[in-house]
Amino acid sequence: MRNGAWRVVELVTTPLVPADYLDVIAPLRNANILRGRIEEVRPETASAVSLVIRPGRGWQPHEPGQYIRLGVDVDGIRLWRAYSVSSAAGRRDGRIAVTVNAVKDGVVSAYLHKHATRGMIIHLDLPTGDFTLPRQRPPKSLFLTAGSGITPVMGMLRSCLHELPDVVVIHSARTPEDAVFGTELRELDRQGKITLIERHTGSDGRLKPAEIAELVPDLFERETWACGPGEMLDALTEHWSDAGAAEKLHIERFRPAMLIAGDGGTVTFERSGTVVEAAGSVSILDAGEAAGKLMKSGCRMGICYSCVLPMREGIVRDMRDGTITTAVEGDNVLIQPCIAAAAGPCRLDA
Repeated sequence: MRNGAWRVVELVTTPLVPADYLDVIAPLRNANILRGRIEEVRPETASAVSLVIRPGRGWQPHEPGQYIRLGVDVDGIRLWRAYSVSSAAGRRDGRIAVTVNAVKDGVVSAYLHKHATRGMIIHLDLPTGDFTLPRQRPPKSLFLTAGSGITPVMGMLRSCLHELPDVVVIHSARTPEDAVFGTELRELDRQGKITLIERHTGSDGRLKPAEIAELVPDLFERETWACGPGEMLDALTEHWSDAGAAEKLHIERFRPAMLIAGDGGTVTFERSGTVVEAAGSVSILDAGEAAGKLMKSGCRMGICYSCVLPMREGIVRDMRDGTITTAVEGDNVLIQPCIAAAAGPCRLDA
């Protein structure tokens, strides 16, 4: 009787299936499409907010220092951006936090800073990145950050500070008020848990690598993690290399997505080596099959999620509503090839 009743429900809801309605009611239930619900929006500075997120089914715990990608629909286009997890790992409530700093011309950061609200559903990708602490914690550590580069480091400190015996944090911000987590860092310094050195670029100018040795005399004895603007990281890399201490410097670069949607493109199925020119009016599933690349599929309508696979790099358009999904090199954004058409070159894990 139960199976019969379910078939009746399927007939009533066609062309959708009951699971589609359940996704509307409980959007975090679907393990195939990872989503999250914003449960708190916490202001940090005039331009930065922390978003406390409850991930849905399919989530995997992160290592302190790793980042996740958020998918946000802005004006009908799904844009993905990477944000470091700034909360402690392994929270009992299962929630995570990312901290978004609105930047000039930053479409997603500006949108989230202005429009993110409690209850908002966003798309998530699994945590990744190797900007993490080693299992064997170093006896001396240094964290060099500027601007929003403090976010992965804050995740490390909140998670592992009790395991780090000697910590120096050098953080640069335009003014004291612009320093994200400034109050928390200053309190840790007051308690003697870290040595905090603040640099306010609005009055002090940018910190040069040569100056760091004056602030930290045992500089090259310390394992160092650095995150911030590319120019800063380039200068630090050169300085550490010249000192013969390159192996002690670990850096994290924020990677903007600069993909522009077109009509069709070259689709590369990396596992099989199949390469096909796919028109913008043909699904990736159909284009692959026409070239002899067979993939898992089910409904072929974007309903059952049987065909979901990772896109390592590229840009696709949802043939139903025009939504754009992007992935930059090194990512594994899940797409549905049955309803996704190439909007530029794509590399798929298939």
